[in-house]
Amino acid sequence: MIEHVRYVTDEQGERVGVLLDLEEYRRLANSPALDAELLVGLSQAELEALADGKLAPATQSRLDELLARNAEAKLSPDESAELDRLLDQVDQLTILKTRAKYTLHHQETAATEA
Repeated sequence: MIEHVRYVTDEQGERVGVLLDLEEYRRLANSPALDAELLVGLSQAELEALADGKLAPATQSRLDELLARNAEAKLSPDESAELDRLLDQVDQLTILKTRAKYTLHHQETAATEA
């Protein structure tokens, strides 16, 4: 039997619970699988690249242009839809960058606690 796991049984001998030693509990409780915001399966270099990610220069230029025209109330309906789509991309990129930074921080914290 594994040393850090003990089973609790009922009167019929059926397993009804599990006791873990504290170290095993902490290992499981800090598992990345429990935190849906962590980006798992990526290297540190990949996470750093995501954390520093930016829109492509042409996309950023187009966004700036549409924002300026929007401030002047000169957007066509198609341009307004394009602006909404680009702003949604910016929002998604911001979320992805934040999750990458969060994952990097989590990895650094876990490394110092180990």
